[in-house]
Amino acid sequence: MEEILHIASLLVHCRPESMPAVSANLRLLPHLELHQESPLGKLVVVLETEHESQILDTIDQIQNLPGVLNAVLIYHELLNLEGENR
Repeated sequence: MEEILHIASLLVHCRPESMPAVSANLRLLPHLELHQESPLGKLVVVLETEHESQILDTIDQIQNLPGVLNAVLIYHELLNLEGENR
């Protein structure tokens, strides 16, 4: 069976005053790494998942977090891990 890794980058926009709580909630989500934060309420996150549906589910979870205004998929790549060492 072919091993695929989905890499996705998201831009999350939240209310600036909600940034600490949103950042803390994002860190609790599986498969998510928080990479950049702006004092204006913008965050860059990266997801690494086995299935595309996990990306969509995570976007839905993020959009429903208190203080989040929007979460947008910026980049999506499929990596074939077959034959590669992890």
